Amino acid sequence: MKTLKLLYWIPTGILSLMMTLSSLMYFLKTADVRQEFIHLGFPEYWVIPLALLKIAAVVVILWHPGKKIVEWAYAGLAIDFMLAITAHIVVDGTPGGSIVAPVVLAASYILKDRVR
Repeated sequence: MKTLKLLYWIPTGILSLMMTLSSLMYFLKTADVRQEFIHLGFPEYWVIPLALLKIAAVVVILWHPGKKIVEWAYAGLAIDFMLAITAHIVVDGTPGGSIVAPVVLAASYILKDRVR
């Protein structure tokens, strides 16, 4: 059981750290992030709301207040990651580093019901 918990908490911790640092960057370097959003074809006004939603998803996943809200948090992050990968492939021709996020998300999601 300890191994299973470790296998859950490592990707969940990485996911939480990635989303928290991403949100922090959205707040601290808003102008740069807005330019990247425009480059990828997304509206620039999504930057701050997306940062807030990422933080909310991390809080919900770590706090785990209820099964349905946790499912929505994982779904929201999955949609965000798929949009990012698609945008990078279409605009830049490569998914770049954005391919790591859904792998970490999937590992956390698959193990959550066994551990929590």
